[in-house]
Amino acid sequence: MSRPVAAVQLGSEFNAFLFAPVGDEKNGMMLTVLSALARLDVDPWREASELARMPKEVANQRLTSLIAALPDAPSTWSQPGTSADRLIALLPRRDSASVAARAKLLGTDAVPNSRRVATVLAINLLLLAGMLCAEWALVNLKPPAGADTIQAATSSTALSAISPSGPGH
Repeated sequence: MSRPVAAVQLGSEFNAFLFAPVGDEKNGMMLTVLSALARLDVDPWREASELARMPKEVANQRLTSLIAALPDAPSTWSQPGTSADRLIALLPRRDSASVAARAKLLGTDAVPNSRRVATVLAINLLLLAGMLCAEWALVNLKPPAGADTIQAATSSTALSAISPSGPGH
């Protein structure tokens, strides 16, 4: 049941795009971008994210080809390129200038965040290395299975040889 929550958290900025109509189907129902991409076996949120990062012309070509590839597309739909233009305009743009402007507006810097990520990664790698060393030590430093019985037999033989009630007395 965590799938719908993850989808909402990961792609809410794409809702305007994903729930926009592509056109009406033959049965009169509206087909959304979300449904169209799902019919093409394309992850809608991933595709929306990738389209948002592309230059508008490239994103438009990609979406036009996806719309054109839809099976059973009614002839009443407008040209795929026209629909793609309208739909691409609904995507949030993620160019480096807008990311830098947002960081400056919020007073945040991307460098400390990347340092935090690197620190967390280094700590996790150290913990993993420690766990692997502990596992290796448990497997390789354990005495052989029969060592206790061999040592006990040797000890009792040696004790009976030096004991006063042994063969010499």
